[in-house]
Amino acid sequence: MNKNSSNTMALAPNTSSKRETVCIFGTGDFGRALGHKMIQSGYPVVFGSRSTQTSSLIPKGAEVFSHAEAAQKAAIIIIAVQRQHYNFLIPLAEILRGKVLVDVSNNLKINQYPESNAEYLAQLVPGAKVVKAFNTVSAWALQSGTLDASRQALNNKTEPLNTTNAWLSDSYLALGILGFFLFVLLGITSLPSVSNNVNWREFRFVQSKLGYLTLILCTAHTLVYGGNRFLSPSSYRWYLPNAYMLSLIVPCIVLVVKFVLIFPCLDKPLTRIRQGWERNPQYSEQSNYIINKSAV
Repeated sequence: MNKNSSNTMALAPNTSSKRETVCIFGTGDFGRALGHKMIQSGYPVVFGSRSTQTSSLIPKGAEVFSHAEAAQKAAIIIIAVQRQHYNFLIPLAEILRGKVLVDVSNNLKINQYPESNAEYLAQLVPGAKVVKAFNTVSAWALQSGTLDASRQALNNKTEPLNTTNAWLSDSYLALGILGFFLFVLLGITSLPSVSNNVNWREFRFVQSKLGYLTLILCTAHTLVYGGNRFLSPSSYRWYLPNAYMLSLIVPCIVLVVKFVLIFPCLDKPLTRIRQGWERNPQYSEQSNYIINKSAV
């Protein structure tokens, strides 16, 4: 109960003692939000604007004057305009002499200008006292109030980085990009205009070695995407696997068979057979002799 009452009192204007008038140059979102909060805190507020017509957007209780008239009514002037519009302050240098100018602006980029906005403001109005304030508060925070700020701080939780998911997502993207690149390379070398310009060894290396490497990368890309779902019963709706599970059957069988065939006990005989090796050369010579004799 005390907490709620304190928040309510902070939003209500304090009229028990007369406070110093605050002038705000600029009737934009931040200027109006800051003026509204000033009025709630019990400060008389006047706005300095190019147009002295009162708008429905201006906080209730505030007055709108020209820049010169508003500056004469307050000793503290909040500059709620962007830096590129500071030139209107030059004709007001004499009126602003000895007054406190509060710079609330921020630049869009770091080191965008050689000097800060407050230093630039002090150069334009050398007789004024320039201070920096409110530049870390947004118009939304000023309009929302203390209750909303507490709620935002409560819900603003930082989740710890899940290194496992980050590693899987990075691997998924990297494998997919590499596999797609090699797949495009295989497609280019399959073109007749390209394949006719390479020798047999180069073509065999691209189509065989890089072909298997592409198959490994693309298969690993799909396994990383949903490899943990093979053993999950919820992945089999109507007792049927997903499409990406079916697409892994043939590549996995090919890779397993290729892995078996690279063992020396199988690879060497197969290589010799490809090179023309025969198990019984004498029988082969006799067969050739009989065939040649019958032909004669």
